[in-house]
Amino acid sequence: MKQPIPQEFDTPTYRDVLSQFDAAAEWFCLDTNIWKRLRLPQRALCVTMPIRMDNGDVHVFQGFRVQHDSSLGPTKGGVRYHPGVNLGEVAALAMNMTWKCALVGLPYGGAKGGIGCNPKSMSRRELQRLTRRYTAEIFPLIGPDHDIPAPDVGTNEQVMAWMMDTYSQQRGYAVPGVVTGKPICIGGSLGREEATGRGVVYVAIEAMKHLGISIEGATAAVQGFGNVGSIAARFLSETGIKVIGVSDSTCGIYNSRGLDIQDVIAYKKDRHTLEGYPDGEMISNEELLELECTILVPSALSGQITEDNAGRLRCRMVVEGANNPTTREGDEVLKEMGIFVVPDILANSGGVIVSYFEWVQDLQKYFWKEREINERLQEIIITAFNRVIRFSVSENIVMRRASMSIAIKRLADAHLARGLYP
Repeated sequence: MKQPIPQEFDTPTYRDVLSQFDAAAEWFCLDTNIWKRLRLPQRALCVTMPIRMDNGDVHVFQGFRVQHDSSLGPTKGGVRYHPGVNLGEVAALAMNMTWKCALVGLPYGGAKGGIGCNPKSMSRRELQRLTRRYTAEIFPLIGPDHDIPAPDVGTNEQVMAWMMDTYSQQRGYAVPGVVTGKPICIGGSLGREEATGRGVVYVAIEAMKHLGISIEGATAAVQGFGNVGSIAARFLSETGIKVIGVSDSTCGIYNSRGLDIQDVIAYKKDRHTLEGYPDGEMISNEELLELECTILVPSALSGQITEDNAGRLRCRMVVEGANNPTTREGDEVLKEMGIFVVPDILANSGGVIVSYFEWVQDLQKYFWKEREINERLQEIIITAFNRVIRFSVSENIVMRRASMSIAIKRLADAHLARGLYP
């Protein structure tokens, strides 16, 4: 399917995501008309937001909301605050959300949103004004039956609370189901904050079982020490796997004897950086990726494992906690080296699974116990992992192509059943 990428979407992330889809669609012999449809998002909105900053100046920010496909139900996806946000990246992440929801069997399509900003340099008041204006601008696209935002890089439960309140003010009554990842007190779900990191560990353990690797003596390195990375590191440590290295946006720390992850989390919370941590050797993010270990968990930003550094990885498996952390060329190198990869659309699906639980609870006005949530998360994500591994083995293909093929099959069935309108 050699169709040019529209200029507005043509970014490295979009090209990588599209190349993965095209490869799986070609292998799957996907219907050409559905193939053409799924290569582009269904709807994309670009907005500008003039915000008065604390110093009195007005700064104009640019934001986006992209809905990739709604054949399976309302769209779902996070909102990212980061200086590198652009339309192509957001469209690529929305596409990935479509595959992720289809793969694990959720009644959602994929969406994503974002604002080009640096939240670390903004005050709480500025962030609140920006969030409320962004919500007002994308108001026509979102809603509990239309499109449900969630936290992502640079956003958190407080941002979701502001979004929920702004939307509710426009409707005239509380609508908790418009977003997920909210505080518990306004309709959030127990277990949501830990869900993505917890899911990463669930599939990592299943992958170890498949490969015949014992937990005893296993080691792990985690790139990115935000919500996903820190929680994944904690759960890995609690299962008995020695976490020898972690990193944030500033630096990494390494200790061959294993890090005390609870102490590292407390240090990061107190100082907002890992720099200067006393019980570990300072290393760079690049060096962390190349540590000799059993499990490497890239849980920072996209494009971290590339053609240039993939050949230097010394891990047994990569479990992708971030979205698109491996480029197309890097993926080919990992395949040649025999490194087992659990792809992002499976490995980090725990967040959207528990977001689905939160949405269901909000609609029902009936909330579950945390034990129930964690058990249901484990059941869904392990079932999805086993479905993928069986298909991967039976067809002799890597996990990424197996995951994509299963997701594409579900979407193709939905499109063919619904037909073409008009």
